[in-house]
Amino acid sequence: MTGSIAAVVFLTLIACLVLTVPIGFSLGIASLGYILYTKQLTFGFIAQNMVTGCDSFPTMAIPFFIFAGELMGGGGISKRLLNLANVFFGRIQGGLAIVTVVVCMFFAAISGSGPATVAAVGGMVIPTMLEKGYDKKFVLALIAAAGSIGVIIPPSIPMVIYAVTTNSSVSTLFLAGFVPGILIGLVLIAYSYFYAKKMGYKGDDEPFSVKRALRETKEGFWAILSPVIILGGIFGGIFTPTESAAVAVVYALLVSLLIYKDIKIKDIPGIFVDGAISTATILLLVGISKSSGYVITTSGLPHQVLEVFSSFTNSTVVILLLLNILFLVIGMLMEANAAIIMMTPILLPLLDAFGIDPLQFGIMMSFNLCIGLAGAKTAPRPPAATRRTLPAYWQRSA
Repeated sequence: MTGSIAAVVFLTLIACLVLTVPIGFSLGIASLGYILYTKQLTFGFIAQNMVTGCDSFPTMAIPFFIFAGELMGGGGISKRLLNLANVFFGRIQGGLAIVTVVVCMFFAAISGSGPATVAAVGGMVIPTMLEKGYDKKFVLALIAAAGSIGVIIPPSIPMVIYAVTTNSSVSTLFLAGFVPGILIGLVLIAYSYFYAKKMGYKGDDEPFSVKRALRETKEGFWAILSPVIILGGIFGGIFTPTESAAVAVVYALLVSLLIYKDIKIKDIPGIFVDGAISTATILLLVGISKSSGYVITTSGLPHQVLEVFSSFTNSTVVILLLLNILFLVIGMLMEANAAIIMMTPILLPLLDAFGIDPLQFGIMMSFNLCIGLAGAKTAPRPPAATRRTLPAYWQRSA
């Protein structure tokens, strides 16, 4: 009986995905298939669990980080970070590409979102890089790859979703994401340098000036301070990740309105609408994951997956390698948040059976989905609400 239930849930889910039904609705339809087949639950089960799935304190960090990213992207913070990074790295061969990666790393430490990073940084650097003679394919690929760092460097929205799904510590996941995120950034910087050297891309002709450096540092002080406040507050025990997200929204609003003055009062409703659209999409996934997680677990599908993996090998190292390959492929086909919500309940029994730390698994999943996202044809796509702010050639690729 368990095998037939697992087959119904799995085949329903696969059929929906093949028909390009959005993943949130696919999980909900699979849950409906379980209810109709077993007749053990009522249809109200899905609605009740959607409410309880979103009704958690850590989940509140998701809309706050999204709103903070929207405010900082339109409030001039990314522009100040770009100017400051250009002072110190712009003269290096391929300096503009290196500056782009550095700014993406900083902005990822503010927004927690890959699409927000792409939207904020890409709109500024793409025209300049093309004017400097950079190859269009290299420019778009670099922005896509560097923007994906937002999935890894804390704060990270996918890590919050994983923590909510597995009842893990958000702060611990954030702390564990530093080294992989910085590693990706350093690799991109090294590649940009050697590629620019091969292609003959020059750096900034303007010589280094202490006066200019001090001016840009003073101008970008409030931009640099934002990740210090967010991450320092979390790891210093001053506030929780959710509270830090709320602080980030207030900070971004005050800096953008009162200090940089790049956002006007009349712009705020539009920014909130853009943030609400992105928030609704993610929270729909989080809500439906509560009922779908129960359905997937009770259907016996995780046990079937465990048996399949165990039939290949009993080695934990081999299992980890297989999971790495799996997440790379899934990352090229599916958005990271959706992949985490769909795959985590299925693979959790595998962690217990092979003694894999859930924290290590969460970082590994996020890391590989990040790489897969950068390798996808459409990766990483800004939300529809923010896509209109990008140049025409990026809109076509997005």
